[in-house]
This record gives sequence, C-alpha cells and structure tokens, in this order.
Amino acid sequence: MNHAAKKEFIRITEQSSRYRHLEKMSVLEILNHINEEDTGIPAAVRKAIPAIDAFVQAAADKMLAGGRLFYLGAGTSGRLGILDASECPPTYGVPHELVIGLIAGGDKAIRRAVENAEDDTVQGWKDLQQWDISDKDVVVGIAASGTTPYVIGALRDCRKHGILTASISCNPGSPVAGEADFPIEVIVGPEFVTGSTRMKSGTAQKLVLNMISTSLMIQLGRVEDNKMVNMQLTNEKLVDRGVKMLMERAGISDYEKAKALLIQHGSVKKALDAIGS
Repeated sequence: MNHAAKKEFIRITEQSSRYRHLEKMSVLEILNHINEEDTGIPAAVRKAIPAIDAFVQAAADKMLAGGRLFYLGAGTSGRLGILDASECPPTYGVPHELVIGLIAGGDKAIRRAVENAEDDTVQGWKDLQQWDISDKDVVVGIAASGTTPYVIGALRDCRKHGILTASISCNPGSPVAGEADFPIEVIVGPEFVTGSTRMKSGTAQKLVLNMISTSLMIQLGRVEDNKMVNMQLTNEKLVDRGVKMLMERAGISDYEKAKALLIQHGSVKKALDAIGS
C-alpha cells in the first residue's frame, strides 16, 4: 500500500440522510429529528477553532494595517457571507466597504438562484477585481461542498497575487481547502434532507462567520468591555440601548441628558470621548 497516495475526497455533505421516508413522519417527529441533527454542530465547530484562531490573527494584522475582509460564495454560502458582512456596519459602526460579501451571479442571486453562476472558474476573481482587491486585503471562500468552481478559481487567483485566503467548508480535504492559506473545515455529517446543505452545513458556516467577524471587530477596537459602543443608532431600540450604555459608562443618572449627548455625538464611543475630553 502506498501511504503517500492522496487521500480520497469524500463528499460527506452529499451522503444519504440517516433518516428514511420523511414524508411519512409526523411534524413533531420531523422537528425532533432536525433538532437531534443540529445538536452536533457546535462540537464540529469547536474542532475547527485552532484553524479559525490562526486565520483571525493573520486577518487582524492585515485589517489593522488598512485591509478589507471579503466573503465569497455561491448559493446559501454566498448569502451567509453577505448576511455577515451586512451586519458589521450597524453593529460595529464600521464602513460598508470594510467587510464585503460577494455571491456568484451578483446581487440578484441573493434572492433567486442564477443558473450555472457557481460553475464559472474565472468570475470570482473578476468580481474581486471590481473592488480593486490587493495584497492588503483578506478573502474567505465559503463552500459547503468544498468543490464550488466560482470559489476555487477566486482563491487560486488570490494566492497568485499574494492575497491572504481562508476557506470554510464541510467536507474534509476538499479542493477549496487546498487553495486556501487557512482552510477551516467543519464536518457536520450528512444532512437531514439528503444534500440540503442550507441546513447543518449552513448553520455551521453561520457560526464560524459569527466567530470570525466578532473576534475581528474586537481586535479592531470596535468593542469596549462587552458593549457595542460604535453601533449605529438606526432605530429607537438601539438608541435606548445606547442611552443606557452611556449612562452606565459615564455615570449619568438623567436619561434625557444621556440621550441628548448620544444623539449629538452619534455613538456611545464618541459621546464618551467627548465627555472625557
């Protein structure tokens, strides 16, 4: 036996569900079985933490030096990247151009699948070039199967141009992992509905994206203590949260006074800085 031979790539995400005849189950049975399958996801993510840690530390260095974070994917994976990117500005008060989500087929693919978009091996790099991508930036390719040509091609071109890359996939030893500097593999097993990777795989990817963006924003100084001091005041709920945060941090007992300061300066961070000066 040749131990140096390359390990066979197995698409665990495409293997048959452990459950049969789903259409004959009661709703309660379906819900319980989905929940049972979901319970193993955090443990699978935990196994990937060393890889996530290494990537975040490398990405933080790039972003502290002025780089941006790009998420790139197709279908569910692309939508999850866009979701995570879109939540960074209101949560942490960062520019919309700091974390950018790209999906195969363009913005119209967010709501409707674009036929054959994920099979294009050159479009991912073209999409990144539209943003004047450079070696200052960081790119995360997201592909549950680990075989999406749109993502593989983009990561390959990124590495050719000296751009730091990571991947998030749910099959071990996948092609997309082979193109990434920091491959993050979360192996959650076959889906409840065979091949429906929007389920366990999608949940695992969402958890990893939460970890990446949250830890990066903390490293970039967008969180103080455990508070989102830079959040955008886009609705009354967030204004109220900001007022209470400011009252606690600055020792202000008058709600209306704290609210006036918050509105005047636009964020808890800026209000605290103004009070301190």
